[in-house]
Amino acid sequence: MALSEVRISTDRLVIRPFAPDDFPAFFAYHSLPEVYRYLYQEPLDETAARAKFAKASLPRLDDDGDVAVFAVERREDGALIGEVLLKLASRAAEQAETGYIFNPDFAGKGYATEAMKAILDLGFSTLKFHRIFARLDALNKGSVGVVERLGMRREAHLIENDRFNDAWGDEYVYALLKREWQARSELA
Repeated sequence: MALSEVRISTDRLVIRPFAPDDFPAFFAYHSLPEVYRYLYQEPLDETAARAKFAKASLPRLDDDGDVAVFAVERREDGALIGEVLLKLASRAAEQAETGYIFNPDFAGKGYATEAMKAILDLGFSTLKFHRIFARLDALNKGSVGVVERLGMRREAHLIENDRFNDAWGDEYVYALLKREWQARSELA
């Protein structure tokens, strides 16, 4: 399956590649300080957002470090509410990192968990990854809840491993193996 053709429908969402018309909504959440609070960088200005959007619009997982970012659209009204991603961490070890960014206007409704479940299934079932992991700021309780609801296990707590605006931050690493995902899927 070509990543540019990915289209996954869940109960409430469509996960798909970005389209040119998505930029205004993409920029709207990438310019918010509360979105970037846990990303250890400043919110994006329009120039930086356009560069990031151009890169996100070309999903690829050919070489280690490549990233496939997908838009998350709400089915009921076509609103772009966020994005999910897979980053090829190691082709040799069949490992990917996953992540997500959502517009806070749509928080608290389970959309991130629903979208992440779909992207994990894509990663394990279609792309055949052995292990998928997520790295998150230890203070980001919402993200901790998402990955724990998905059955990811906390493998590491890195102490003061990153710094932004002269403040040190801790990071959690959560992960899941393909066989664990398959076992969970069989129980569902």
